[in-house]
Amino acid sequence: MKTQWKDIPAIPNHQQMTDIVLSSTQRKLPTQIRAGFKISRIRAFYTRKVKFTQETCSEKLGAIVEAFPRLNDIHPFYKDLMNTLYDADHLKIALGQVSTAKTLIETVSRDYVRLLKYAGSLFQCKQLKRAALGRMVTIIKRLKDTLLYLEEVRMHLGRLPSIQPNTRTLLVAGFPNVGKSSFLRSVSRADTEVQPYAFTTRSLFIGHFDYKYLRFQCIDTPGILDHPLEEMSTIEMQSITAIAHLRCAIMYFMDLSEQCGYSVQAQINLFNSIKPLFANKLVFIVINKIDIVKPEDLDAETQEQLNTLLKAGDVEMLQLSCSTQEGVQDVKNTVCERLLAERVSEKLKAGTTNNGAIGGRLAEVMSRIHVAQPMGAPLPTFIPEAVKNLKKYNKEDPDRPKLSRDVEAENGGAGVFNVDLRADYLLKNPEWKYDKVPEIFNGMNVADFIDPEIDAKLAALEEEEERLEAEGFYDSDEELDDEEEATILSQAEHIREKHALMRNEARMKKRLKNQAIIPRKKVRIPLSKMDDALDQLGVDTTDIVSRARSQSRPRGRSLTRSRAGTEDADGDAMDLDATPRERLRSKSRARSMGPATNRRDDGVQDETARSKADRMAKLGQQKMNRMARQGEADRHQTASLQKWLVAGKRGIGKNQRR
Repeated sequence: MKTQWKDIPAIPNHQQMTDIVLSSTQRKLPTQIRAGFKISRIRAFYTRKVKFTQETCSEKLGAIVEAFPRLNDIHPFYKDLMNTLYDADHLKIALGQVSTAKTLIETVSRDYVRLLKYAGSLFQCKQLKRAALGRMVTIIKRLKDTLLYLEEVRMHLGRLPSIQPNTRTLLVAGFPNVGKSSFLRSVSRADTEVQPYAFTTRSLFIGHFDYKYLRFQCIDTPGILDHPLEEMSTIEMQSITAIAHLRCAIMYFMDLSEQCGYSVQAQINLFNSIKPLFANKLVFIVINKIDIVKPEDLDAETQEQLNTLLKAGDVEMLQLSCSTQEGVQDVKNTVCERLLAERVSEKLKAGTTNNGAIGGRLAEVMSRIHVAQPMGAPLPTFIPEAVKNLKKYNKEDPDRPKLSRDVEAENGGAGVFNVDLRADYLLKNPEWKYDKVPEIFNGMNVADFIDPEIDAKLAALEEEEERLEAEGFYDSDEELDDEEEATILSQAEHIREKHALMRNEARMKKRLKNQAIIPRKKVRIPLSKMDDALDQLGVDTTDIVSRARSQSRPRGRSLTRSRAGTEDADGDAMDLDATPRERLRSKSRARSMGPATNRRDDGVQDETARSKADRMAKLGQQKMNRMARQGEADRHQTASLQKWLVAGKRGIGKNQRR
């Protein structure tokens, strides 16, 4: 539940609201319309402008309505407090006027958008836009007093203390100047004003303190006078609202010395007047200033009237002195203890059953608790005889049992003698204590993998290997001579060295550091380069080159017909011996000599396809036209200056731009 409204944004007045709306509209939708544009584009622009102004106004006014609390959704304490301070009907009317203005602005926007739809010229569209914005500004201007009132309410709401209606609360009440604020300063960190005159406290003050690691809040209320409810002021009604709606312990302060300016009889009468508000609450009568007058010092008649307040049994009397701090902490601890016990009992009694004997929550808890009890006679505790007869260990006893620590000390101490840790192993066979523990692999003993016949199998495998070697199973069919083998080895070494040089050369190329590496399968390698590379590696490429040249069919025109051996079907000579650069130049020359083509009709089959292409080009240009651009490459920004920005003179101290 929201109990503080310090985050409500500030509410601008009507002039600030107008400046915000119009400045935002002009900033988001600067005028880019001229007389030569299509009327549909002009209508669309001014329609967007009217709609944007309406949306901005609706957003601002709607935020004001949503920021204020709904009186029907908040705690009754805050509802009555706001009714006391601001008049709930007046606040509802003000918020209703803001909501009505929002609806009227939306209606104006809808009407003028409909008129703009049928406007016939730039001047007519502009005038309709001006009329729409003018009517919206007029509606906002009529909210002048409403916005001022809501801003004052917002500022006062932000200054209200943050009171939690359902937490542990002590509420201090009574006549003015009886010591309520002094008690709050004594028990909490609140810095309330204390003065010797009445009605020093004019609003609710709150302080916090801890008791048994729990946070309590103590509320200091303004003083109350004994007169009818209808005659009470706004200051007194704040106290009445807090007493009526908060779940708390009421501490009614009384001053028996009458230094507050009111008699003891008047204070008793005030207690009886507001006693109906104390229903279902803990009530304590706190006698203050006992350093001056105590209840025992009063006359018999006054004591009898004071005791009459306590006869019901639901009211307890406490005594303290805020001036000397006598009994202040005892009173605070007593009230807090009683309040905690009362809150626990209320939680247990929440939701009574049909007979009303046990609360619903307590009955639910008790139904889930079951204590098991043993059947029959209780079983005695069993203690083994060896444990009963066990002698207590005493280091000074010479007949004490010998420990491993004693054996270690006798044989040189730690680091010299190691205690036998396996002596107390409890195994099925005591002879297994000192067996060597097998190693573990993958969670299984290595001994599980040992083959008992592994030696016999190994011997059989070796015999088979010797037999195969004797039969010549591993001999090669063609044995190379020593000279051929040496040649192959030298060529292989040469190839490995060549590969290493090529790798080093590639690493040394600096240009590859800032250049993308093309995959080898994508790189085009000329036949001559491949021929040279294979020759260096010792591979005969005569057959490969002749086959590749026989299958090639260049399409370019030869540089010299005398070097060409054949001609293709078009009469172009094929130069098989030309370099790749010469072939590319011949191809480019052949293309440049081709017939000229019409780029507009190139690739278009008939007039229907041509009209379709024109229509698609015009659709693609629509966005550029809307932005007043000649094309995609047009970056020109038009300087559209508004008349109200540049026309007329401005005084020295003026800042009104409209």
